[in-house]
Amino acid sequence: MPTLSSPTPGRPPELLRPAGGITLSRRSPDRSLALNAAVRANLDHLRPWLEWAAEAPSTARTAELTEAGMAAWDAGTDFIYLVGLDAEPGRVIGSFGLHRRIGPGALEIGYWVGTDHVGRGIATTAARALTGAAFALPGVHRVEIHCDPANTASAAVARRLGFRLDRTVDAPVRAPGETGRKQIWVQERRPTP
Repeated sequence: MPTLSSPTPGRPPELLRPAGGITLSRRSPDRSLALNAAVRANLDHLRPWLEWAAEAPSTARTAELTEAGMAAWDAGTDFIYLVGLDAEPGRVIGSFGLHRRIGPGALEIGYWVGTDHVGRGIATTAARALTGAAFALPGVHRVEIHCDPANTASAAVARRLGFRLDRTVDAPVRAPGETGRKQIWVQERRPTP
């Protein structure tokens, strides 16, 4: 369930179409079954890094989380997107979010891409689009990506996008692949000339 905190002024676009034939669209009830199918098909891939992937969600649970995500979007506290391929409309291959859980003036990007689509640049392309969308919001001056040091694929996305590793901190182990450490990758809004 999204963590609610202070609202973000403004909202990012509900639809993002970065290069590469992918689309990021606001999570909605009409895609709930496709999201549930994607999560269930990727549980083994997601389980090491995501606490919520410990067990397969029911379609009712996915619908419930979709409703909560829509309410968080409307409240301005979380912005959850589903990732799809232009060539396969209706299919969900991952999920990305901008989360307001790290304090004022900042948003955290969280993401996952299905195992069949890893290594194709989708996570990097989508995270780049979300970074731009975050910085376009009033009052947002910092974007972060948090990941376990053992999750080298997530760290590689941050590195490719020019995020800098700000620090590594102790963190509770909530998923089987986690080490009890968390890397905080940061990108700050560049001043306009």
